[in-house]
Amino acid sequence: MSHREPAAGDQRTFFGHPRGLAVLFGTEMWERFSFYGLQAILVLFLMAPGTDNGLDLAETTAVPIASIYVGMVYLTSLPGGWLADRVLGPRRAVLVGGVVIMAGHISMALPLEGAATIFLGLFLVIAGSGLLKPNISVMVGKLYDGEDEARRDAGFSVFYMGINLGAFLGILITPYLAGEDRWHLGFSAAAVGMAIGLLWYIRGWPRLKGTGVGPSRPLDETERRRAALIVFAATLAVAAAVAVWAATGTFNLDTVPTVLTVLSIAAAIWYFIYIFGAAGDITPAEAAGLRAYVGLFIAAVVFFMLFLQIGSVLTAFAKDSVDLSAFGIDVPAGGVQNFNSVFIIVFSPIFGYIWIKVGDRFDASKKFALGVGLVGLAYALLGWLQGRADDGVLVALAWMALVYLLMTFGELALSPVGLSVTAQLAPEHLKGQMMGVWFLAPAVGAPLGGQIYAFLVPHTGEIGFFYLLAGLALVCAALLAVFSPRLRRLMEAR
Repeated sequence: MSHREPAAGDQRTFFGHPRGLAVLFGTEMWERFSFYGLQAILVLFLMAPGTDNGLDLAETTAVPIASIYVGMVYLTSLPGGWLADRVLGPRRAVLVGGVVIMAGHISMALPLEGAATIFLGLFLVIAGSGLLKPNISVMVGKLYDGEDEARRDAGFSVFYMGINLGAFLGILITPYLAGEDRWHLGFSAAAVGMAIGLLWYIRGWPRLKGTGVGPSRPLDETERRRAALIVFAATLAVAAAVAVWAATGTFNLDTVPTVLTVLSIAAAIWYFIYIFGAAGDITPAEAAGLRAYVGLFIAAVVFFMLFLQIGSVLTAFAKDSVDLSAFGIDVPAGGVQNFNSVFIIVFSPIFGYIWIKVGDRFDASKKFALGVGLVGLAYALLGWLQGRADDGVLVALAWMALVYLLMTFGELALSPVGLSVTAQLAPEHLKGQMMGVWFLAPAVGAPLGGQIYAFLVPHTGEIGFFYLLAGLALVCAALLAVFSPRLRRLMEAR
């Protein structure tokens, strides 16, 4: 089907796309500015001494907190998607999510002593991201209802430019503002970024026309009562569990990330059991596809276990072990993360061209193996660099550029393929719910990596952490490569 022509009186477009795309582009760009800006300084703030206005946490406490924060943002995408589908609708979900995110950044920016407003702010950012993150992408897709797939894909490509631009600007600006002791100024920058995004969204509301208005499957009266009862009972149960936990004296900043990591793993296992149970009378081909997907999902968890430590372990490594001066310019430790943003912008079109050229000869399982293998090589390089740093040699910034280059190539090999292969292998009546499964890979991988760090480092040092995870990733990549023919047969049966 060819794309529809703009209606009379609505001739203006955004790079040839619906004007609503400009609204969502700007909103997502500024939300990503706030998210990645916070990620660039969070672990450094947690570790900074009190004399520098930080929380003075041990590195083995700060890293799991920063990792669980990233994981929870992905995990809350599942209830956030459900709330939009059944209660709020995507348009209102994005608005409410943005307001909650901004409130979280404001809470963190308050110049008050103690950690209460910091952790309240993180909780609010997590909750708001769960509403905004999945549903703004849903709205982009809805802008192209009734149009061909190529035009929709082109629209998403423009939208992802906003993501990358926001990430680049957030990582570029926020660490410079935060400095080494102006953390609340950095948090304020994140709040201002989200505020600009909200103003852009509200101002552009009419351009979205009917996109994302109302839930797609609103709850009926019986379902509303049942959902309210479940939420009330769950809230009471959680409050009672936390009260009992606190009474034991073990409720602290070391144990909370551990418990949340276990809950993330439990949620992933439960969701898989639910999906397989809901599969019902699927065809043998669909069952084969699901079996192949389990292997790819495990590989994705391993990948994100390493890759999503960018905002925690790798930033702490940059602070402690890297010469952050280049061409007479001092780069903030958090700013090193921008190697990833720059490489994504530069190499995304190149990888897209390569995948078109190689076609089906290099299938999804091979791309997954390549992605996991490359991030494993990056960690092996980090292990070697950590050894040099332990001997008193500061690591040159160019080495970190190489580490991030390997990790970015791994991301481009695996991450864009994940949603595509999820849609390909999902049973027809479970495609929407299977998309939620993909978010569970980073939701489990990120906190699991933080927990492994906290467990290993006191015994082996950082070098043991890097080499162990490198070995795990390389073994996983080798297994994927060995079983690639079988996985391909299962996927082709689908």
